[in-house]
Amino acid sequence: METELPELFRRQRESTGHRYTFHSARARMKHVNREELLAMVGKAAECATAVSDADVDVIAYACLVAVMAQGPGAHKESEQAIGDAAERNGHPAAVVSSAGALVRTLRAIGASHVAIVTPYMAPLTRMVREYIEGEGVQVLDAVSLEVADNLAVGRLDPGKLPGIARGLRREGAEAVVLSACVQMPSLDAVEVAEEELGLPVVTAATATAYEVLRSLGHEPAISGAGRLLRG
Repeated sequence: METELPELFRRQRESTGHRYTFHSARARMKHVNREELLAMVGKAAECATAVSDADVDVIAYACLVAVMAQGPGAHKESEQAIGDAAERNGHPAAVVSSAGALVRTLRAIGASHVAIVTPYMAPLTRMVREYIEGEGVQVLDAVSLEVADNLAVGRLDPGKLPGIARGLRREGAEAVVLSACVQMPSLDAVEVAEEELGLPVVTAATATAYEVLRSLGHEPAISGAGRLLRG
């Protein structure tokens, strides 16, 4: 997310002339497991206060699985808590979460049946699958890459994702979620996978960028990131 969002907004600026700044605050996590994810969630308001000091227009809470680990509908509570923290700091801002952005974007494009790729261990992937299905989107198939170390997730080769996606059971699918994770790089593979699969391809990063742009009142006009952001 910290590399792909700035790149997406750079491309948006090239197309539209809109200028964007990018600010971030981090909550610590080394291993992608339920315990560390829940601990990280407790730092969300503190991080939101820090970035709101920059008087930003939109705050994106960029950990999909940390939110989903809290149970059904947790993205709504997380977005509210982050918005409240920014407002208390005197800098109210619109808020999106990657978890909320993903499920809302899938519904917005009419994708009620999807297949997904995650880097997580199988138990976390099951939790993500159940969360997405709890939001009314059926997951036909899910692949777990079984990578527990967060740094290792960020070093995965996105060039392998189209091949992994080809192995998904996609009959009846209306979209593929190529990376249900904000840490796993996928941007370079989105359009390759769309061309090969003949389906819309969405990632945690592209869905988040889509909602941030809509929150700003800007229509997406981004090249090389799939039909969702092409405009």
